[in-house]
Amino acid sequence: MSSGDLEDFEAESELALYREYRDVYPMFRFAVETDQRFYLCNSVEVEQKSTATGQVYFEIQVEDAWIWDSRRTARFLRSARVTTFKDLSVEELASTTGPDFTALS
Repeated sequence: MSSGDLEDFEAESELALYREYRDVYPMFRFAVETDQRFYLCNSVEVEQKSTATGQVYFEIQVEDAWIWDSRRTARFLRSARVTTFKDLSVEELASTTGPDFTALS
């Protein structure tokens, strides 16, 4: 396999992963991003902790999740516990059905 073939394979894998992400996105309520991974999930709990030396870290519990990782064959997860000493972002995703304005009329 040449380096060009490898680059083509990686590009095709990333494109397939993006298409899968686009298809599964409406199924989830939260996006969770760490320095290592990106998750879509329906339940997330974050707990801030610290080591004996005072270094802060986060323990994240996600349930009913999908993970952005092109090297995994199974990207859907029942649950996962993640630990990170770096930045963490948790975002509640917009409803795919849109806002309900019927109460305003």
